[in-house]
Amino acid sequence: MLQAHMSVTTIQQLTEIMIIPCFSLHRKLASLHRAVGAVRWRSSYRPAPLLTAAPARALIDEQISIKGRFLPPHCPVTVCARMHSEDDDLWEAFAHYNTNADGTVNLTKDHSVGGSYLGCEPMGLFWGLQPAPGAREGLRLRKKNVEIPYVVHMSLLEGHVSPGEGQSTELAAVTTERWYTAPGVKRIKIRQNGIVGTLFLPPGPGPFPAMLDLWGMGGALVEYRSALFASRGYASLSIAYIGHKELPGPQNRINVGASYFNSAFDLLRDHRQVCADRVGIIGLSFGVYLALRIATETGAKPSCLICINGPIGSAIRLSDADGRTENFEGQQKYWTYNDQGHVSFRDISLPANLPPESKVKLENLACPLMYIVGEDDLSASSIENANLIEETLRAADKSQLFTRLSYPGAGHLIEPPYSPNSRISLWSVKPKKLITLWGGHLAPHAAAQEDAWKKILDFMENNLRR
Repeated sequence: MLQAHMSVTTIQQLTEIMIIPCFSLHRKLASLHRAVGAVRWRSSYRPAPLLTAAPARALIDEQISIKGRFLPPHCPVTVCARMHSEDDDLWEAFAHYNTNADGTVNLTKDHSVGGSYLGCEPMGLFWGLQPAPGAREGLRLRKKNVEIPYVVHMSLLEGHVSPGEGQSTELAAVTTERWYTAPGVKRIKIRQNGIVGTLFLPPGPGPFPAMLDLWGMGGALVEYRSALFASRGYASLSIAYIGHKELPGPQNRINVGASYFNSAFDLLRDHRQVCADRVGIIGLSFGVYLALRIATETGAKPSCLICINGPIGSAIRLSDADGRTENFEGQQKYWTYNDQGHVSFRDISLPANLPPESKVKLENLACPLMYIVGEDDLSASSIENANLIEETLRAADKSQLFTRLSYPGAGHLIEPPYSPNSRISLWSVKPKKLITLWGGHLAPHAAAQEDAWKKILDFMENNLRR
């Protein structure tokens, strides 16, 4: 009798809950499964929701597959990503989805209907990361220690919610690691001939094609792009030239001259694991001017140049013919401010505003040049500088050397793919707090980074390996 009574009761319970929607039904079934027993109800029990990310460990430029399974069909869910920077600031992104008829959600092919991004964006949870509400002002995400990964915690939440609401139910979770350095890549500290830099070598004996990596006036020693180049089979040397404690001071001016950059190029070219005739240079922002100067006004003979949103001359007045500069703050007459008091340095680099003596001799260029333009660049006059390069090379009958990539909606900081963009960030705190404008709208900037990176690697392949 007990057996019969339980069966009838079970049937009644099942009949009553048929009209309960989505996750309430799932919880009722799970509760019923525990009460009656796993053996008898296995065929009608839905497994616990599952969130997967594959591969769980990947390079920063690799796409991963994120899927949710064992969910009720046609129900709202939120997928959330959260991670802490190396300064322990919380970054997060989230997106709203509706499960398919089979109770799944697949970020590779399904469309977000709300949250940090819209549409089919397989990596939106990564490039959509932004400082969590209440974070410090002016944050920018930049990897400092490339020998450890970013660890991203992803969760599957019930309903269409915002993570900050704090009342959502976490249905499943998974953690993924995002690396700049592949296994076997060597990181070598360089302090030689006055050079402050880091050399990255791919696994194996070589010799390898190589890149000299030059960043902008943000200063310090930035390694993550070089680490990623080495992970893709290129030796890469990133050097500091301003704002580093091991360089001659003061830190708000460039106190190293042409010989410093020539020595860095020679050091890379002459390394026993580098192909001496297959060395390129990449520069972002002020690094564009430095790359162009090395290529056109010294004895260095790079195999190719990659220039990202930068000028053809020094945006800071030179203090000598060797390329040292005055203080960066000396150019304030070209600074402009928006209604929030954020500063744009864009006008400093207009060709008409560049010190004439600093402009490089573009007609001397002898190697292929790819110039990448973010059309929403608020920190440099990239379009105008690209136009001038193209016109000068055409006049010198060297048009075949020039390739332009131009991206509407992209800002100044075009970096490796799936990196979150900061439209603004803190520039300095002394002598006063200064927030600078970089530009770029989230989705088009992300698309630009993904496309540009593929074309950068293709350009390097064509000019450094073949």
